[in-house]
Amino acid sequence: MTERPLRVAVLGTADIARRRVLPALSADPDVELTAVASRSGERAREVAGPYGCAAVTSYEAVLDRPDVDAVYVPLPVSLHAEWARRALAAGKHVLAEKPLTAHAHTTAELLGLARASGLALMENVMFVHHPQHAVVRELVAAGTIGELRAFSAVFAVPPLPAGNIRHRPELGGGALLDIGYYPVRAALHFLGSGLDVVGAALEHSAGSAVETSGAVLVRTPKGVLGQLAFGMEHAYRSAYELWGSEGRIRVESAFTPPAGHSPTVWVTDGAGSRELSLAPHDQVAATVRAFVEAARSGGVGEAAAAECLEQATLLDAVRTRAARQ
Repeated sequence: MTERPLRVAVLGTADIARRRVLPALSADPDVELTAVASRSGERAREVAGPYGCAAVTSYEAVLDRPDVDAVYVPLPVSLHAEWARRALAAGKHVLAEKPLTAHAHTTAELLGLARASGLALMENVMFVHHPQHAVVRELVAAGTIGELRAFSAVFAVPPLPAGNIRHRPELGGGALLDIGYYPVRAALHFLGSGLDVVGAALEHSAGSAVETSGAVLVRTPKGVLGQLAFGMEHAYRSAYELWGSEGRIRVESAFTPPAGHSPTVWVTDGAGSRELSLAPHDQVAATVRAFVEAARSGGVGEAAAAECLEQATLLDAVRTRAARQ
């Protein structure tokens, strides 16, 4: 596989696949797009056409193809586990949209299957591959803001159309898994493992079958608190802040910046306030590159797998804690 491109097929034609991931897969010199599958033949042909790859009307048929080394799964959350499991059983590497599954026990099962099979199973969480967050971690590690005391993160989007899959509980919809995922993952990324969910609330708009907003309070083993908020009926916001004993670091456009966006990191410390301007970076392309490397090395590695599982465990804990209210 190291001497030829990774041959990737796509199971589904979701918006995220069409707008962001398919172009990134096509642009990577170490990837060959071989097929796009949809239950609708017309839809498969429409999406596959610009990339010159096969249009397939059966997900099962894709897994039987000898010209497929890996699959990207942008299906609704409720279908991730089934098709990731089938793909791994067929000997294919898997890049699945986040969250990998709706529950930690299922995520653990799939990660174990991938490990035993020597296959890469990667959750498509793209923001962690953007270097702006590495810059922030370096600033914190260097003591720029003194001892870290608190973390906050928010991600929210304006109201979605009534027919959007995020409004459908049977498809794994709701604000927590799709939108709350980001601030929870950011807390894990910056505060480290061992987080305890000490408070959570999930709210439903009138007439909604799923939660439309939420808030979470987490605590590290050392007592650093994280306040997280999310929703899908808000003015857009995507940001986080780290607050220390001697200053603060803030990032806006934190989770889904376009490739051409030039990030700014705002720093306030003993020397005053300043802005760090960073170069644009394509986090989608970086994620594809990480997946190719994982497939070629036979897995995502123990640290990445453990973080994926801890993220799933935290999301489970948020639901459990919110249900007690």
